[in-house]
Amino acid sequence: MDIHSEKIIILDFGSQTTQLIARRIREQKVYSEIHPFSTSLEKIKALKPSGIILSGGPCSVYDEDAPHSDLGLFDLGVPVLGICYGAHLMIQQLGGTVEKAEKQEFGKADLTITFTAGLFAGLETGTVKHQVWMSHGDRVESLPNGFEATAISDNSPFAALRHREKEFVAVQFHPEVAHTLIGTDVLRNFIFGLCECKPEWTMHSFIESNVQIIRDSVGADNVICALSGGVDSSVVAAIVHKAIGDQLTCIYVNNGLMRTGETESILRFFKEKTKLKVIDVDASEFFLKELDGVKDPEIKRKRIGLGFIKIFEEEAKKIGRVNYLAQGTLYPDVIESVSFRGEAPIKSHHNVGGLPEIMQLDLIEPLRELFKDEVRELGLELGLPEEAIYRQPFPGPGLGIRIMGEVTAERLDILRQADVIVLDEMRKAGWYRKVWQSFAVLLPIQTVGVMGDGRTYEHVIAIRSVDSRDAMTADWSKLPYEILGEISSRIINEVRGVNRVVYDISSKPPATIEWE
Repeated sequence: MDIHSEKIIILDFGSQTTQLIARRIREQKVYSEIHPFSTSLEKIKALKPSGIILSGGPCSVYDEDAPHSDLGLFDLGVPVLGICYGAHLMIQQLGGTVEKAEKQEFGKADLTITFTAGLFAGLETGTVKHQVWMSHGDRVESLPNGFEATAISDNSPFAALRHREKEFVAVQFHPEVAHTLIGTDVLRNFIFGLCECKPEWTMHSFIESNVQIIRDSVGADNVICALSGGVDSSVVAAIVHKAIGDQLTCIYVNNGLMRTGETESILRFFKEKTKLKVIDVDASEFFLKELDGVKDPEIKRKRIGLGFIKIFEEEAKKIGRVNYLAQGTLYPDVIESVSFRGEAPIKSHHNVGGLPEIMQLDLIEPLRELFKDEVRELGLELGLPEEAIYRQPFPGPGLGIRIMGEVTAERLDILRQADVIVLDEMRKAGWYRKVWQSFAVLLPIQTVGVMGDGRTYEHVIAIRSVDSRDAMTADWSKLPYEILGEISSRIINEVRGVNRVVYDISSKPPATIEWE
């Protein structure tokens, strides 16, 4: 069942901002999803897109191994927008030429619009210059039949193009980034003007359609839900419960990798403030045994994920006639776990990556097509309280992937104490809700220090705090020195075994938010 009567399909050619295109379109209340550039023409047809966007990418279209999509997508009769690499690919595939530019364009550029219709409907032309963001070293040199320029820049006479008869448009700049001041206008003109979509994709409509899908899929069977207490699993439990009521049993597994007092707090919240049926399982000894001696982060993630599945299956047998597992897979999880050009994924996720093949339960993943802020919006629409919705994200593998190297009870105790201090100081300073995530990481090294008159050789704690909208990209938080100083002072003085605290100032990309 396709619940999206209108959708914009984005074919990804490897741009770091591809997910931003989807986000910008969804902000206009039109559904959009990302697919690899190599998606077959048959699958694209089956998706019945209202429009197609070809994303940017790091290659040049004239490279020997440059990624190409199926030429047949230009015969589907739907509007196509090419962005940067996607624009060059469109021009080349339809008969034009693209060559290395004498002058590259990276960063802010001035755009002059020469055709005020189509993508540029309602925007000023002539001598008015619009700030856009360029990122390319190639440029269009000759046009295919039927194409004409609609905008120019200092270094390109073909900064934007259109086909005179077909709904094919292309831009060398990136409308999805904030530095392109007319970006929202350009994307709105594409999805509402050229594709004639309607702004009907809302969380209310999402609930209505997905509740019915869950009911139809489950029938009279029982469902278990992996409940962690985080935003994602809480919202999953709420929407599944709305669909099937007491056919849902939530299972909270204490994997021994939770933060101080977290298990007790989570169980108290769900038992006192929701109508969910919750079973709690203490599996802390089981997981510590599974992680004994393991240092490789991928092995950690997979052992934790497989351990959860084993426990869920055991609990399901006790309930009887359970065929489904509901879990909080999000769209960023799916994107990061998929290889678009044959390379290895960025990292495996405990709730994606092949687990269904070894499970005896079918998956229900109602959030699989949502970004994190959309999940929060959905949770509020479902009536969940803000205290559940605005918790900072916490990874499924827990503190196991915030301890670099081997996970032991002693090292967990050190990290728990440090993490409590980080969150306590962030809340006291009023910064907890301002950032996406803030936490402590235990490093696999020891350093020399001096405490009192004695030499120490002890552990290092790294502090990580990032700002983000959806976890696909993130920047390190510019926390006031006073907060960092207080956190460092308290950790060194209160956590035995730590003599140094450092602050992680890496952005994503190239780093990830979590350290493992």
